[in-house]
Amino acid sequence: MNQHNDDGLVKHLAKKGIDDKMVFGHPAGLLVLFFTEMWERFSYYGMRALLTVFLVSEIAKGGWGWNNEEALSLYKWYTTLVYFTPLIGGIIADKLTGYKKAILIGAFVMTLGHAAMALEGISENFFYLGLAFMVLGNGMFKPNISSMVGQLYPDSSAKKDAGYTIFYMGINAGAFLGSLLCGYIGEKVGWHYGFGLAGVFMFFGMLQFYFGQRIFGVVGDKPSHKIPLEKEVAEVIEEEEAPNHVVRDRLIVAGVLMVASILFFFAFEQAGGSMTIFAKDYTQRVLSGSVATSFKWIDALLTLMPIVIVTYVLFSLARKIIHTYPLTILFTLLSFASIAVLGFWKINNEFNAEATEVTVSWFQILNAFFIVTCASLFSKLWEKVWNPSGPIKFALGLVLVALGFVAMAYGSRDIPQGALTASVSMLWLVLAYFFHTMGELCISPVGLSYISKLSPKNLVGLIFGFWFMATAIASYLAGWLGGYIDQIANAYSISIFFLIIASLPIIVAILLVIFNPLLKRMMHGIK
Repeated sequence: MNQHNDDGLVKHLAKKGIDDKMVFGHPAGLLVLFFTEMWERFSYYGMRALLTVFLVSEIAKGGWGWNNEEALSLYKWYTTLVYFTPLIGGIIADKLTGYKKAILIGAFVMTLGHAAMALEGISENFFYLGLAFMVLGNGMFKPNISSMVGQLYPDSSAKKDAGYTIFYMGINAGAFLGSLLCGYIGEKVGWHYGFGLAGVFMFFGMLQFYFGQRIFGVVGDKPSHKIPLEKEVAEVIEEEEAPNHVVRDRLIVAGVLMVASILFFFAFEQAGGSMTIFAKDYTQRVLSGSVATSFKWIDALLTLMPIVIVTYVLFSLARKIIHTYPLTILFTLLSFASIAVLGFWKINNEFNAEATEVTVSWFQILNAFFIVTCASLFSKLWEKVWNPSGPIKFALGLVLVALGFVAMAYGSRDIPQGALTASVSMLWLVLAYFFHTMGELCISPVGLSYISKLSPKNLVGLIFGFWFMATAIASYLAGWLGGYIDQIANAYSISIFFLIIASLPIIVAILLVIFNPLLKRMMHGIK
């Protein structure tokens, strides 16, 4: 067993009863959570890729024919509630169910949500019922799986940030595959097939987690199921105690980071809103000749590369735990075999198509693709090369997301005021998603790690709930401003619309750099 000489991690695993098998130098349980979260993100992003474009598509094409403002209003409320309910789910897990049971409940409810959305052709009420189930299930699932990742490591472990970055790779592998396959099937085959497909893999994720629960020891058990040995209880209490002023200062820093995250995700969450509208109405998506051929090959590589990468991760995990947790590996293998079949079917279908039209939802795979391919680089950067403080990482992320919108503003500079359609090169959207992704890698996994470190251990689920509530506020603001895209484009230009979005994160980044020394002192040794 290779523990990479991290004695603190070894002792922590033994104390919590966590299986001490290691994969890539991290506890094997991290990769069980990796795959569970991957399928949940497959379901969420698969549905999100379709939501706005489904609502604004013509009734003749199976959509609902809503205008941009109406569609973005529903998107605003859905994404807001998705990130608000984890506050409630965190409290329920902390006080009643424990993390493991909360994750299973959330996964089951989200599976029901996708089943209901698949029936939208029968009645629109099924669509709204499905959205409600998705919101409630996500509330139970999202904060608690993130909390479990943090509890696999002691706060002093240098591997904790890297562990969250690996976990974040799983999040985005699911987001990539969900956006790619659900989006493609929804737009090319039928909306209800896209909505329903996401639920199938949510169900697989629930099963593989259920049969692998023992790998986590007491982590995630009900609150009453603490480690029974008096000596171990004393050690846990000693580890968790901190002076009141230290707890207060750390919570203030956590609050500052949450406010900064609001401004980041206010910009970032335009992906499912105004950026989707831009892709649909203002981007050249019909390709021909050598450009179409090149796109087909690039799309094929984009489809296969994440499948190959994550399959390698799966087999690395299987070698370690297949004899102990065979059903966990079985259900994960079945789900990946299904994904591979769908991926090859999609590639074959595109190469045999007479015309090449890039789907609107295709652009949303770019964020997840860049994360899957770059997450390990950022993990090594923080671990071995350059590891600045959390506020500096957040400032860098805010600058990068702003640069993405500056690129879009520049690319759309020639679109006339009030134009309803245009044919801007899709390369500007690709560049914007690249900058947004680099910014996200400075914000999201780092934020998850810092929230875990700065939170009192008896309130970690609740504080994670507040972290996701900050994203709820950001999602509301993103949808609110996104709803003005037509009005601002008519009064000024769509380029000005994107510059407005870019300006706000820049201001907050400057403030974080200025106050970084004070915030570092208030963390009292947390790095």
